Amino acid sequence: MGPARMSDVAAGVKRRYFIKEDEMKVLVTGVKGQLGYDVVSELEKRGMEAVGVDIQEMDITDGASVSRTISQEMPDAVIHCAAYTAVDAAEENEELCRRVNAEGTRNIAKVCKELDIKMIYISTDYVFSGQGERFWEPEDEREPQSVYGQTKYEGELAVQELLERYFIVRIAWVFGVNGKNFIKTMLKLSENHDTITVVNDQFGSPTYTYDLARLLVDMVQTEKYGIYHATNEGICSWYEFACAIFREAGIPMTVKPVSTAEYGARANRPANSRMSKDKLEENGFERLPTWQDALKRYLDVILER
Repeated sequence: MGPARMSDVAAGVKRRYFIKEDEMKVLVTGVKGQLGYDVVSELEKRGMEAVGVDIQEMDITDGASVSRTISQEMPDAVIHCAAYTAVDAAEENEELCRRVNAEGTRNIAKVCKELDIKMIYISTDYVFSGQGERFWEPEDEREPQSVYGQTKYEGELAVQELLERYFIVRIAWVFGVNGKNFIKTMLKLSENHDTITVVNDQFGSPTYTYDLARLLVDMVQTEKYGIYHATNEGICSWYEFACAIFREAGIPMTVKPVSTAEYGARANRPANSRMSKDKLEENGFERLPTWQDALKRYLDVILER
């Protein structure tokens, strides 16, 4: 268990201690997803002990499974990346979405409270109303407009209700090497289309999981708890993002802008996903690079340029 751990943890005594970076043990949920995969990679790169779990190892909707797994591993922190993220499907599968995003998060927070383990909960821009044009601040009122957003909001409430040692990190427009995302969808469409339509009235910041993982690992080593926003720097519409993808990949493609109403998605999407990241700097964390820089590095990896 390491020299920094206290023998009376088993007796239910809460723990407080300082741990060297290379002695820290972190349990990461959703290891098969884009972010969980990169977080585990970043932890291992820094010499920390990473325990990556997915539904096979720990079903977060099963309180007993969560309690058993976390109690056995006794990590110093949990980074909770697992989530139900099928935004449109959530509208017809509200019970399942809530079981994963709200109840699953509560199950983890309960065990973290019992064992005094710090927790990072990954949330989303969808907790806001998505109206207006100003940048959302971490403490702004939450008014989710979709089942997905509502259940992630309920997950935030569970963390805030149960824990003192927590980080809530809201992210948006995520892309990573491991898993499906908008960039991969665009590249796939280019194989048999020369013209596509993409919405041009939703604005936000793409987020490269490689960059985000580095921030989360920096963050988990601190006691600077609270709610943060973390995306790559810069704002664009999905249409502008798609144009940049094809331009950077050197793929000829005609991209036509379309409104959200014309596109006709099942779930409400936030038109305004601009999120203020000032709190990162205020607490000594580095902002992520620009999304254009992140896109270039990402394409270098997945296209092996």
